[in-house]
Amino acid sequence: MDVSHFLPTTAHEIAARGWDGVDVVFVTGDAYVDHPSFAMAVLGRVLEAEGFRVAILAQPDWRSADTWRALGRPRLFYAVSAGNMDSMINHYTASKKRRNDDAYSPGGKIGLRPDRPTPVYAQRCREAFRDVPVVIGGIEASLRRIAHFDFWSEKVRPSMLVPSKADLLAFGKGEETIVAIAKRLATGDTIDDVRGLRGVGYLLGKRGELPTCEWETLPLPSHEEVTEDKHAFARMTRAFHHETNPFNAKRITQKHGDRTVVLNPPCLPLDEEAMDGIYDLPYTRLPHPRYRREKVPAFEMIRDSVQIMRGCFGGCTFCSITMHEGRVIQSRSQRSIVAEVERVAAAKDFKGTVSDLGGPTANMYKMRCTRPEVEAVCKRLSCIHPTVCKLLGTDHAPTIALMRATRHVKGVKRVNIASGIRMDLANLDDRYIDELAAHHVGGHLKVAPEHQSDEVLGLMKKPSAQVFETFGEKFERASARAGKEQYLVPYYISSHPGSGVKEMVDLAVFLKAHGYKPRQVQDFIPAPMDIATCMYWTGLDPITMKPVETVNKVRDRKVQRALMQYFRPENWFQVNAALKSIGRSELVGNGPECLIPANPPKAAVEARRKRAQEATYVHAEDAGTSASVGYRPGRKGHRKSGGGRQRR
Repeated sequence: MDVSHFLPTTAHEIAARGWDGVDVVFVTGDAYVDHPSFAMAVLGRVLEAEGFRVAILAQPDWRSADTWRALGRPRLFYAVSAGNMDSMINHYTASKKRRNDDAYSPGGKIGLRPDRPTPVYAQRCREAFRDVPVVIGGIEASLRRIAHFDFWSEKVRPSMLVPSKADLLAFGKGEETIVAIAKRLATGDTIDDVRGLRGVGYLLGKRGELPTCEWETLPLPSHEEVTEDKHAFARMTRAFHHETNPFNAKRITQKHGDRTVVLNPPCLPLDEEAMDGIYDLPYTRLPHPRYRREKVPAFEMIRDSVQIMRGCFGGCTFCSITMHEGRVIQSRSQRSIVAEVERVAAAKDFKGTVSDLGGPTANMYKMRCTRPEVEAVCKRLSCIHPTVCKLLGTDHAPTIALMRATRHVKGVKRVNIASGIRMDLANLDDRYIDELAAHHVGGHLKVAPEHQSDEVLGLMKKPSAQVFETFGEKFERASARAGKEQYLVPYYISSHPGSGVKEMVDLAVFLKAHGYKPRQVQDFIPAPMDIATCMYWTGLDPITMKPVETVNKVRDRKVQRALMQYFRPENWFQVNAALKSIGRSELVGNGPECLIPANPPKAAVEARRKRAQEATYVHAEDAGTSASVGYRPGRKGHRKSGGGRQRR
């Protein structure tokens, strides 16, 4: 496709449009893909629709400001985002090992952005044009808008406003916010004049005065307090999460030394018309032509997917969706969604399958509180935990109608549902399960029961294990009625706060009894500002302030992963030791209910020997090469540790 169909990315492309400059330069850590699943495309197109000239600076070389200067001075501001995914989760595994690929980079290449790109990019913006305002946003900045625990450095870090020195932090999805900022600056307002907008945060200096506003103000414990006192950190987390309802949230302040971080309440949820307006924009739904020689893996995964809604009222403690997208469901109209499916089906390379029709959750479409006056004052962190709120509208009829309409679009052979399904909601409507099983599952359906222990599930704010069993039975019967042999593929989390060896052994027994053999294990990663992250760091449930057992040593996390994959011969020694440590030796043997055989298989012995060798020697490729500089948090590369011990 001709480059003129995309937002410009170079000075040449800007000049080709006949422009003498741009209003906004959007700096992103991702490759530029003009698809509504990519933030830079959405925000760029939204600004374009309002008449602003926008350029995309995608994955710039951050080692100097030359790339920034090449696009010229933006008339209004720089908009900076690390990308669609948190950079640290993108770069590192749960064991803090560097990943071998980056799904948001061409060819899956690593090293095209630094760790925590937001402050680095913001600094380059300043170096390029010191007088141009800098607005940071995206998921990385949103999840670091107050003092937060950083898993990769094992310490409490300040708000992202502090290291970035940005003028504003726009948290949440940000379409209305970025347009409002652009309009105000275009009419002559200064960047300080727009501090009263919803969904923004800023840093007051030592002599700065907190402006008067319509919102009540809630001071959080200071950065210094939460760094020194884990109880203060837990209190901060609880207070912060209770201010996520945009209808009643307070303005939040937090001292950072002699400065003050100020966060206005979140943006109000978008209505259907506004959502349609965003997704009806003229996206090419393709990567920029500069990537024609190398595919962008993330695009390949979502190219034929369609997002129908945003937000989540589940409130899972290990999930960041609510903190970024909000807990009020914002849905598109059926007309807008069907029109996008028609555009997908009209593409020359479309193979007939819409890969996903969903969002954060596939079956929360058009679900809202049925009592707006109650929704306006509600402080619940979850609408469905510990039970489904009686005021929540849980009708799946709009979702069923949408599923039927999209699969009848010309050229569409199948519409898959690949987004997560909230099983406790699905269990309330057998019509939905029947529709799902009959038409939208290609043999296997991925679901996320997360754990088998109700105690752990309670800490996760997930439904009881019985909900999964009930859904499994209903899905099996629905598949049989449709004349199909289909199976569930459950996903579980290891090392979540509250999950010890006993809970993982019980999960392994459950998996064995039901014939599940997880090929991949989702190991808990403490993401910034999540409630579960607070549990991991403080050992406290911030909601109840009760102690929670946590697993924070690498060797213990490996044991939990091994228990979930007890069937792998190389895990025999770890599983055997874990079973004996809690007095479950009856699960070792050759009986049908045993998890592992009585004697270690040959593969287990070989795996142990290999691990011992790797713990003793440092391989050349891990010895701090130049490629790893700036990529591993706080260190240039691996170093040999005394006694062959595992390093955290």
